Amino acid sequence: MIELTVDVAGLARSRFAVSPLHEVVTTLLHWGLRPAPDADPWVARARRVLRRARLPLLSELALDGPGYVPDFLSPHPSRPSPTVEEELEQVRSTPPERVLSELEALRDGRPRNGLAGSELPEGVRRAMARGGAHVARQAADELQRYWELAFAPHWEAAKAALDAEVGRCAGVLAGHGAARLFNSLHPEIEWSGGTLRVESRLRIALPVPLVVVVPSLVAPRPGVGVDPTREEDRPPMLVYPVRDKAVAGAIAPTAPSAEMAQLLGPTRAGLLAALVQPASTAQLAARHFLSPATVSYHLGVLHRAGLVVRARSGRSVLYRRTPKGSRLAESR
Repeated sequence: MIELTVDVAGLARSRFAVSPLHEVVTTLLHWGLRPAPDADPWVARARRVLRRARLPLLSELALDGPGYVPDFLSPHPSRPSPTVEEELEQVRSTPPERVLSELEALRDGRPRNGLAGSELPEGVRRAMARGGAHVARQAADELQRYWELAFAPHWEAAKAALDAEVGRCAGVLAGHGAARLFNSLHPEIEWSGGTLRVESRLRIALPVPLVVVVPSLVAPRPGVGVDPTREEDRPPMLVYPVRDKAVAGAIAPTAPSAEMAQLLGPTRAGLLAALVQPASTAQLAARHFLSPATVSYHLGVLHRAGLVVRARSGRSVLYRRTPKGSRLAESR
């Protein structure tokens, strides 16, 4: 059990953040090998990309079971919605002594907290011999490559779902207060009597001034990131899975009926079924593992048939179903 002593004022100071790099690093935990059954397909594919992309440092730090992934790989979000470039620069500029301290924590463990140590892989030891600054640069370069291969094509849709979850939480906070909000995040998270409790195999009890809360589409259960070196007064990061199917479903393809697939063809039927909410060509391409050109062609056919309409929203063009398209998509 992880117990964080935080009063109501501390809950009020706590903040939410959407972190692209945290989603990347979460796949290095053992969760990445066994994503939740309803996880989006890109989550399940990420570890396969990691194995094939020749990313030696990340591959050796990835876990097959319970353990510790160094915190410098997923720094505290500097603002509510940092870009991946900003977070990669944070990794690259991590103080060398902090990098080495966290890798030593990985090697030695924290027996008092229930975290066992583990022998450092040979590639990690070689990188450490070249200094903490070298490790930080190599990690940032590999994280960037991993991001580009496994996450970037899907991030626009994923971020929309995470932003929607933050919006939901803002509504709970405004209407019911911080205590109700934290008790609504997940059954394994509870706040009562000045203590925030999170179910865990680890044993940690800390007084904290606030908590940084990070919703995730990758994590299947809650987790808490606590500074293992205790050299900085960093607040813990509370990660929890997005559970609202109305939110998470915004990025998951909806299966069309067999009749609609026969009428329109499977690709056009899938795109029409997916437009439960307005979406751009890029979002639909990422969800369906299609090229933007292919999606654009099929949306053009649906548009000419009067089944979808399009409208500009900022720099994007969003497609949505017409009443005619909705009737067809929802017929069973």
